Amino acid sequence: MADYDRGDEREVRESPFQTLTKHIAGLKIQNGDSQSSEVEDDKPKVVETIESLCMSCEENGETRLLLTKIPYFREIILMSFSCPYCGFSNTEVQSAGQIQERGTKYIVKVTGLDDMERQIIKSDTALFRLEDLDIEMPAGHGQLTNIEGMLNVILRDLEAGQRQRKKEELELWKKIDAIVQSLLRMTLNQSFPFTVALDDPSGNSWIEPSSTDKDSKYQKVEYPRTAEQNEALGLAEATNGQKTTDESPPPSTNGPTAHVVPQIPSTTSPSDDDTTTLEDVDILAGQNYSLPTACPGCTHPAHLNLQLLKIPYFKEVVVSAVMCQHCNYRSSDVKTGGEVPAKGKRIFLDVREPEDLRRDILKSETCCVKIEEIGVEVSPGTMGGRFTTVEGLLTQIRDDLKSTVFDVGDKEEGEEGGGGGGGGDSMPEDKQKAWKVFFGKMEEAIRGELRYTILLEDPLANSYVQNFLAPDPDPKIREEEYARSEEVDEELGISDMRTRMGAGGEYEKEGVQAGDAVAGGNAVANGKEVEAERARAAGLVS
Repeated sequence: MADYDRGDEREVRESPFQTLTKHIAGLKIQNGDSQSSEVEDDKPKVVETIESLCMSCEENGETRLLLTKIPYFREIILMSFSCPYCGFSNTEVQSAGQIQERGTKYIVKVTGLDDMERQIIKSDTALFRLEDLDIEMPAGHGQLTNIEGMLNVILRDLEAGQRQRKKEELELWKKIDAIVQSLLRMTLNQSFPFTVALDDPSGNSWIEPSSTDKDSKYQKVEYPRTAEQNEALGLAEATNGQKTTDESPPPSTNGPTAHVVPQIPSTTSPSDDDTTTLEDVDILAGQNYSLPTACPGCTHPAHLNLQLLKIPYFKEVVVSAVMCQHCNYRSSDVKTGGEVPAKGKRIFLDVREPEDLRRDILKSETCCVKIEEIGVEVSPGTMGGRFTTVEGLLTQIRDDLKSTVFDVGDKEEGEEGGGGGGGGDSMPEDKQKAWKVFFGKMEEAIRGELRYTILLEDPLANSYVQNFLAPDPDPKIREEEYARSEEVDEELGISDMRTRMGAGGEYEKEGVQAGDAVAGGNAVANGKEVEAERARAAGLVS
């Protein structure tokens, strides 16, 4: 694996970066209103020049910094260093914004030349991975490039020192050479498809999307940071010396947690045997519950609000929301209960009139949403769990895509002050037209002017669409069950699930054993046969 340690260079540039940040703040204050900001786009961008030390010859070189805005993304700082004495030069990119509330991970399946040209912003806290070769570019050097450029950077660093390795460590040379040959085939467009991933705990990295992405080709997943990631970003220090109140739990001595973990305060002294635990709390349907927790964004004390809902003709779900008064972090989620079903479920909803937009819809975090007529596909995990209406779901998808594709502050055609610029002048014209057509169809679907079919494909069968004719069948809703693949079971953790107590007092896997599968590798589907297999495995019948 290549070494990308440029920490010394980064330390030299941190002082100029802080100086430019103050300068940028002054620019933003001077151009605060919308009219002056529009005029500013036509003016030459300000380039800051700062004298700085060359890490190669230790003479004074020149660092040039430029604040710019990337289409589909946000403001960044481009930095370029050059030394007139030794000729050393270097470029880097830094985010000009704040650390985001959640980390982000982008996963892209590269299938052609167009994908190789997708733009990438890699911050100095992001990890870039080639999943097929299991190669990782560690954090430490911000870059503005494309997928092909990232491959060339990895290839260049791996090739460095290969001649010396061939003389001194032949086995290591052979292993690295095999990776180099694979990378060469990727850069020469001879090794499609392959998968790349960009994981950034700060949420300030990005891979360019496309309006033609389908079949989980492009995935964006937001996740809460771990305690170690918060500490690396400098967020964990916010809890030092913090005063706590009776309403808020004290910070953990083991470091703050990034996950929403409810903390039930004890109602008695620690010496008493009768203390209140999570098992002692009865969650009643329709009641609101507020529990203290740690904010996933800033690790300060926050509140987790819960409510148990019973959906008619479906099952019980828990709607949760987190609100932090320190950093204004807000998030909501929906979790379903019950056992894991033997099969997944597909739900087809035919939207034919505006009344269908008012149907309640539950999209679990494992559900994939597809609308072929519009070209929409939302991969599992992208939006989390949502309990809303059909109109609300489409609006959320539209808003999430717009925040990813279009510049902050840009306006669409038809909006007040908007000219349909969308991604800005640097977005290619063909891409602008493709996105305009896509969002035009989305608007028609939200207004009920377009006929389309929504497909909810959930391997855990935890998604739901309201039936207006319940308990009678609704002609606009079709459901079908399907067998999950072994890969899906492995990804969901079902293959390793142990829920039955064995004779030795240890938990064992429950269900059909691999040796008892029917011919062709299909699991037993009939309920009676499943029970018979379980009884036979437990030794109850011969």
